[in-house]
Amino acid sequence: MVALWAILAAMTGAAALLLLWPLARVSPRAEARTADDAAFYRAALADIDRDAARGLIGEQEAGAARTEAARRLLRSDSDAPAQGNSLDAARRRRTLASLLALMLVPAVALVFYGATGSPHLPDQPIASRRAVDPATLDLAQAVARIEAHLQQDPNDGAGYEVIAPVYFRLGRIDDAIRAYSEALRLLGENPDRLANLAEGLIARADGIVTADAKEKLARAAELNPKQPKARYYLALAREQDGDRAGAIAGFENLLADSTADAPWIDAVRERLVRLRGVPSSGATPEGVPKGGEAIANLPPEERAAAIRGMVDGLAQRLASQGGSPDEWARLIRAHMALGEKEKAAKALADARRALSAEAVGDRLDALSREFGL
Repeated sequence: MVALWAILAAMTGAAALLLLWPLARVSPRAEARTADDAAFYRAALADIDRDAARGLIGEQEAGAARTEAARRLLRSDSDAPAQGNSLDAARRRRTLASLLALMLVPAVALVFYGATGSPHLPDQPIASRRAVDPATLDLAQAVARIEAHLQQDPNDGAGYEVIAPVYFRLGRIDDAIRAYSEALRLLGENPDRLANLAEGLIARADGIVTADAKEKLARAAELNPKQPKARYYLALAREQDGDRAGAIAGFENLLADSTADAPWIDAVRERLVRLRGVPSSGATPEGVPKGGEAIANLPPEERAAAIRGMVDGLAQRLASQGGSPDEWARLIRAHMALGEKEKAAKALADARRALSAEAVGDRLDALSREFGL
């Protein structure tokens, strides 16, 4: 540490000396001015004598010229000591000012740094400042840093791949889709990128597997038949298309190939419960009216028939007597759970006719988007 301060002090002194050195010097012109004047007048006297000897000027003119040159020579000789003293004084003043500046500038800088700086803090190299632990950053700060980096380097595909899932978790679906698309464009196709982009498109469509999303899912499954996200959404697409058997097969195959702690297990099991109509626990599927423990204890065939009878009874009651938005939504979900998409669509249309716009609200529109009705 002492060596570092010594080096810094030496560098500061050298820089200050280079800047102040010109102030300590007196111009050679000022020092030589007096000698030049005396030499000039002596040369003029010699020229006058030479011209007079050659007869170029008369004796009277030569005498007058000698008198004037001699007078000026005497004046320059008399001014020389005073001018020399003035030059010496100027040199001393400049030297003193330079020395004071050389000492005072570093001293003032050290005092100011000691009062306002932080000499006790460890050094922070630029590499360590860039490599900030993401765990210590606020999410908004982290996103802002990545966005600033991408503005400076818009061709950093890895940056887009990092920020895309963050956008997705924050609900910024359009930004997530754009980031996934850029990562795909810059880094090339791979199953995960295709599946992630498809998931963003599905989220923007409120859970509907659109044709564009299905195309990307199919490409992802082609590149990696085991890609779980692609398999899940392809099975969901079959369900939304009314292919109940194909959807069940897709979800069952994904479930069979998954580990017990896979994050998609619960979602797959929930879809299978809705598609099969009766969950393995014996409870009625979501949307189907509850029938108590008696239905749960029936054999599978009888249990399915009892559930269907309850759904049909709910449908008849709502058609004849009407009902609340919740009851209509329950009927629509029950038909979808039993794989009856056409009946679900008809129930949705009946509900729109039976209920007022205020009562419907966004509830039935959400169901329509969810099931693709």
